[in-house]
Amino acid sequence: MKKRVFSGIQPTGNIHIGNYLGAVKNWVASQSEYENIFCVVDLHAITVPQDPKALRQKTRELAGLLFAAGIDPEQSALFIQSHISAHSELAWILNCFIPMGWMQRMTQFKEKSEKLKEQVSTGLFDYPALMAADILLYDTDYVPVGEDQKQHLELTRDVAQRFNAIYGDTFKPPEPVIAKTGARIMGLDDPTRKMSKSEADPGHAVNLLDSPREIIHKIKRATTDSLKEIRFDESRPGVNNLLTIYQLFSGLSREEIAARYEGKGYGDLKKDLGELVVEGLRPVQTRYQELTQDPAYIDSLLVASANRIRPIAERTLRRAQERVGLG
Repeated sequence: MKKRVFSGIQPTGNIHIGNYLGAVKNWVASQSEYENIFCVVDLHAITVPQDPKALRQKTRELAGLLFAAGIDPEQSALFIQSHISAHSELAWILNCFIPMGWMQRMTQFKEKSEKLKEQVSTGLFDYPALMAADILLYDTDYVPVGEDQKQHLELTRDVAQRFNAIYGDTFKPPEPVIAKTGARIMGLDDPTRKMSKSEADPGHAVNLLDSPREIIHKIKRATTDSLKEIRFDESRPGVNNLLTIYQLFSGLSREEIAARYEGKGYGDLKKDLGELVVEGLRPVQTRYQELTQDPAYIDSLLVASANRIRPIAERTLRRAQERVGLG
């Protein structure tokens, strides 16, 4: 049997090429190799204030873009997290087995709570318990994660092992999978920080639905440095980031790219990269426009996926409920 993979993505902000290159392209490429379950995690989104209308719109937009990027509903499940209530129900059970100290060590909560101050919610503190429920519900073998989410996956493994030690074999501890290339696409405006959907600066990221003009403009304005040689070098984050994006969109090796730009300037690299990204995103944008001609079609795909995998989640939930004496 194929190993099972679970991945989730929040429907907030605009999905960008960092998400696409670091996660979505890998999801699409792995569909024949694994049994994939992909989730638009709208419950995670409301851990910080959201406009209800915008959240619904972004949830459907994200789902449409994932289908447009190549997620095949015949091979993979793609559903909305809140459409399967077992996610919330298992999260509460796990809450009762996760020590407060484990949660207090989560670095992402510390970072986000510092920005929100008194507006920080209990849900944001409890985010890792829901993430653990998302993963454990499906007897997941592998979870593709970035370095910033690895700590949350370690907590998922810890709570699974703790629960199993108390009640017997109930949950499968998952293993992390971290992409070697492209897992961290950095911001165009600040290449020392990971490209993020929450950044307000329009020059920070190339979004999947940006027009060709916007894409070319953003890449033209991307931060580089005062040196001249164009080569992969992590000590030069701006140029290294642009070359990494070039490598992932072109499929060329680092050596081929370095040879291509020997003796050339940043203007040549940015011009070529802008055109490369425009053409690389064109099939996704075209397919997205086709899919969204009938919004009911995307909804039907999401409902069908949720109906197909809901029994897996409900079996796991019932098993956990029985272990702790519920029902």
